[in-house]
Amino acid sequence: MTTEAAGCTKKSRGRPKVFDREAALDKAMTLFWQHGYEATSLAHLVEATGAKAPTLYAEFTNKEGLFRAVLDRYITRFAEKQEALLFDDSKSVEQALESYCSEVAACFTSTDTPAGCFIITTSAALAASSDEIASAIKARHTQREQILSRFFAQRQARGELPASCNIDSLVRFVSCMLHGMSVSAREGAKCSELKEVIHTLLRLWPQLVNA
Repeated sequence: MTTEAAGCTKKSRGRPKVFDREAALDKAMTLFWQHGYEATSLAHLVEATGAKAPTLYAEFTNKEGLFRAVLDRYITRFAEKQEALLFDDSKSVEQALESYCSEVAACFTSTDTPAGCFIITTSAALAASSDEIASAIKARHTQREQILSRFFAQRQARGELPASCNIDSLVRFVSCMLHGMSVSAREGAKCSELKEVIHTLLRLWPQLVNA
């Protein structure tokens, strides 16, 4: 080997590997999504992300910090897109709700990610020792309900929902439906099957808003 070649090899070996934060978050998300918070260990996260434990600690402080970052990443990648469909003013209330629920169903059954809802799945597997993480997930659950409530209130103000419509009850109904869709997806339901649930919601819509 020439002196020049040896020098290039030495430089290449000494070059530090760049930490890809988004790629690491996506890989960690898959683990948390599939197995839940408690069952996902730091060793699993190190293996999945390809990063050393000190690197993960330096970037996220601890497993809880990593999970919070993953939760933010999930909202950016999936939840915000779904919510944008909900607040499409060019569509009727029924059309916007169908687009939103259909996008949720597609996310729940995508082969690119674990089945079901990331938030619902991780919250179902939480132990009592994860109070702070449980609070963060509960806050996101509450935020989803607040978003639905804001959507229905806006449409009611525009006259698309009767003034007598009980928005709180409507929000609870849709939230329970989405929760059930997530569980069904985890149990193997196809997207087409979840969309049948959405179509049932739309058939019941006149009764729900006039109850």
